[in-house]
Amino acid sequence: MRIQFASTLAVCAALWLSGGTASADTPVTYTDNGRALFSFSVPDYWALRTGGPREIEDTELGDTRAVARVMGLRPVTDDNVWIGFVSPSGVASIDGGLRYLEDIDKFLVKDPTVSETTSTRIGGLPARIIRGTGNRDGRGVNFTATVIDLPQDRVAVVVAILRNGADPAYVDDLNAVFASFKSEQ
Repeated sequence: MRIQFASTLAVCAALWLSGGTASADTPVTYTDNGRALFSFSVPDYWALRTGGPREIEDTELGDTRAVARVMGLRPVTDDNVWIGFVSPSGVASIDGGLRYLEDIDKFLVKDPTVSETTSTRIGGLPARIIRGTGNRDGRGVNFTATVIDLPQDRVAVVVAILRNGADPAYVDDLNAVFASFKSEQ
């Protein structure tokens, strides 16, 4: 039986808020200049890739932007699902995190259409979740962008992208990652 992807996104959104049941087994801590900001757990059989601070250039606008460390996760054998974490320096509130997302959205999803914005709590902290659709690398995707308000004037920005046709079973893993999220401050 094949589930429609829009239904998968709705299930994913509901499960992110409820906590999910899959196990995420490897703890990871996001740090900035030696300071632990937050942690989460990586599911078994998922790969974690980290990048340090760098500058990227928008080829259309010709301007350079600083990008904080990005931690990205995806299943080892499937590139239809990806979730990434970043804590941009100088972004101190949910509203600032939303402005940050507007600035980088062209690097994540082309032609994004927002379908829902929700305020909630993740790891006991205030958060805003934005859901929508768009395309990436010529394929349709569903995305969820989340800004989590961390203590001491920082935020965590989390983006999950599921390509059309992704296995709906990955929703449990994504939910486990969100359920494991906690501030380290």
